Amino acid sequence: MLVLVAPGQGAQTPGFLTPWLELPGAADRIAGWSDAIGLDLAHYGTKADADEIRDTAVAQPLLVAAGLLSAAALGASPGVVAGHSVGEITAAALAGVIEDEAALRLVRTRGLGMAEAAAVTETGMAALLGGDPEVTVPHLEKLGLTPANVNGGGQIVAAGTAAQVAALTEDKPEGVRRVVPLKVAGAFHTHHMAPAVEKLRAAAAALTVTDPKVTYVSNADGKTVATGDEVISRLVGQVANPVRWDLCMETFTELGVTALIEAAPGGTLVGLAKRALPGVKTLALKTPDDLDAARALISEHAGA
Repeated sequence: MLVLVAPGQGAQTPGFLTPWLELPGAADRIAGWSDAIGLDLAHYGTKADADEIRDTAVAQPLLVAAGLLSAAALGASPGVVAGHSVGEITAAALAGVIEDEAALRLVRTRGLGMAEAAAVTETGMAALLGGDPEVTVPHLEKLGLTPANVNGGGQIVAAGTAAQVAALTEDKPEGVRRVVPLKVAGAFHTHHMAPAVEKLRAAAAALTVTDPKVTYVSNADGKTVATGDEVISRLVGQVANPVRWDLCMETFTELGVTALIEAAPGGTLVGLAKRALPGVKTLALKTPDDLDAARALISEHAGA
């Protein structure tokens, strides 16, 4: 069985959309989405520098657009979909819960709301590599930090105020090898994002929603979700609550997943899978040059 996953914020790099726009029809799709949300996705995906695409209001729509574009280029449906953080909106569209343009409109609201919430207090996130979660999580809480992403594969991402994140670099939990500040503009998936939840809930109320056509795994708790309304409800609440990607990967194992493909800009979730899902074949869509290998993997594992 194949799972198609979509990465979250921080996966973007300058110019990463450029080769994808060379695919037939891709530039037109991006132009249409850009018009719909009032954001020049082609510019930000090809010409903008790292600081420009670090902006939450830019990065999130850009990631969803790239994920949808690369997944469409595969031309096949996976058995399971899931997304990390904002990647859940990509996954919802891939599962048929919402239309692509609706996904872009929703993520535009999400990105703007989270950027506004992040501007209230200087906050940030840092990845902790190594360590035991049973030791790490209490240590983070002692410092006032939230374990915002429990990613599995020996990685937890902490979030809080800039001062709290700085204190973490000086006071690592026992067993943690490194603390790596992330290129994000706020303490996502914490109480700092609460103002964005209401904005997203209002936008979600206007959506036309259908039930998932493939198995949808939620990163709120790693559980499969059968109704479109529940998918959307979880997307809204997830903005201010931790991501449990570790539990998603446990569910992949329970479902019998044998291969994992990560939509563009791929790499982050494949890295976690290689550590946490031994024996599962993995492939990251970084450029269209990866499509042939991805299609071969789909042929071998889809429906297995």
